[in-house]
Amino acid sequence: MAEPLRAHSAAPRLPGARFLIVEARYYESVAVLLFEGAKAAFEAAGATFDVVRVTGALEIPAGLAIALELASADGRPYDGAIALGCVIRGETYHFEIVAGESARALMDLAVSRRLALGNGVLTVETLEQAEERADLRSGDKGGDAARAALTLAALKRGGAPR
Repeated sequence: MAEPLRAHSAAPRLPGARFLIVEARYYESVAVLLFEGAKAAFEAAGATFDVVRVTGALEIPAGLAIALELASADGRPYDGAIALGCVIRGETYHFEIVAGESARALMDLAVSRRLALGNGVLTVETLEQAEERADLRSGDKGGDAARAALTLAALKRGGAPR
């Protein structure tokens, strides 16, 4: 399946910015690729990050909310966050529930908390599609999620994206 043409713009540099990565490790091979892309994007922007690992995509929003609350209570809030994971369609309705509810909960968190959030949760038909979309050389969806969060964090700091 061909990916539509898209603009590839560099994320803003945000030295000293601190991000949270919440990643579901259910599909280990995909998680590793998504994380590599996100890590490279944050490092290129001069940002640091912490990682919280959860089991599956449905646990990402709860893990995110808990980690954000703990960081704020500790006086060290994050500048933004990204969600990394994968949901692969199976033979039951479970795919729709996991994909839809995790996306809805992430959007709710982002809007209600004004959170600079990048959503890197893949929703695909096969493991091969997921690995292609996650791979840095082809899809780099982990890097895309990090760049989205970096762009929103720059906007939140008052720097309008160009």
